[in-house]
Amino acid sequence: MAATRSDGRDGYLAFVESHQHRLLRAAYLICGNRHQAEDLLQDALLKLALRWSSVRDGDPSAYVRAILYRDAVSWWRRRRREWLSATPPEQVAHDRDGALRLTLHDALGLLPPRQRAVLVLRYYEDLTEVATAEALGVTVGTVKSQCHAALRRLREVAPDLVRDARPSQGSADLASGLEVNP
Repeated sequence: MAATRSDGRDGYLAFVESHQHRLLRAAYLICGNRHQAEDLLQDALLKLALRWSSVRDGDPSAYVRAILYRDAVSWWRRRRREWLSATPPEQVAHDRDGALRLTLHDALGLLPPRQRAVLVLRYYEDLTEVATAEALGVTVGTVKSQCHAALRRLREVAPDLVRDARPSQGSADLASGLEVNP
């Protein structure tokens, strides 16, 4: 019996070591705060540890991602408040990629949690619509409508992303996704 427990523990530890960085990046993209992302991931990995014996033969990373996204939405619902600051944020250097990242980060922060989760799963995690629906526990139609609404909202709040995302003359076959269905 002790060997079985050790095998389960070793498998869990191997999974955590090989997936924790990717899962932390996904958690950060969902909530936009490194400390909160670490807390979300820690809670998700604890929940995974409690269910490891029943989850390990399936897709444990999908199970953890679903926990991350659901917990992020729950956290956001419990703590809706503004963060006021006595001083304005620091000025950012005029680095083109950095400016685009900040624009995207700010625009993602304006989306509701479910729309943000759909975009992260679809375009960052590169999941299919079906896999995204399974991770979030919603229908494929909901994923499609949330994705469409989120992209439309991103085009509204960050028109610079749309202009910068359009392909140049020489790369007409590349599409970023923001210019689709204007």
